[in-house]
Amino acid sequence: MAAEKVVAMVVAVIVCAVVMMVPEVDATKYTVGGNQGWSPNVNFTIWAQDKHFYNGDWLFFVYDRNQMNIIEVNKTNYESCNSDTPLQNWTRGAGRDVVPLNVTRNYYFISGKGFCYGGMKLAVRVENPPPPPTASPVKSDSPSPIYSGQFVLPAVFAIGALWDIVLQFW
Repeated sequence: MAAEKVVAMVVAVIVCAVVMMVPEVDATKYTVGGNQGWSPNVNFTIWAQDKHFYNGDWLFFVYDRNQMNIIEVNKTNYESCNSDTPLQNWTRGAGRDVVPLNVTRNYYFISGKGFCYGGMKLAVRVENPPPPPTASPVKSDSPSPIYSGQFVLPAVFAIGALWDIVLQFW
């Protein structure tokens, strides 16, 4: 029984160390239309023009659930404001709906019930995130990357936990 506890603790320590070394990925949640939300008085083309949408980001639609909806359509139906053949109806009834941008492609959203003709439509291009910046070259007299914080802190925790286990059974 004691050996099982030791194995479980070692596995837990290793999992924690690996999790601490995984780089963090940031997704962005965009509130469509900013403070005005998904409403007829917003130019969504202007709202989206200075934003970069990446795979993993989210669109957060805030709107009057009794009057509007969120319909994903193809480009042709986007241009003609046709909601008869949607790709997806993202309206969930609460007036606060989230759309995951989890595929690299163009997305086209309109509001049916006539609001699209007044400008309630949004097109976004979703791209893969840019690669992380490259590190500057390492000088030959600088310490090895093994001493960087990415490896030292998890190693210290792992060694401490293993030492604690050894002392418990000594």
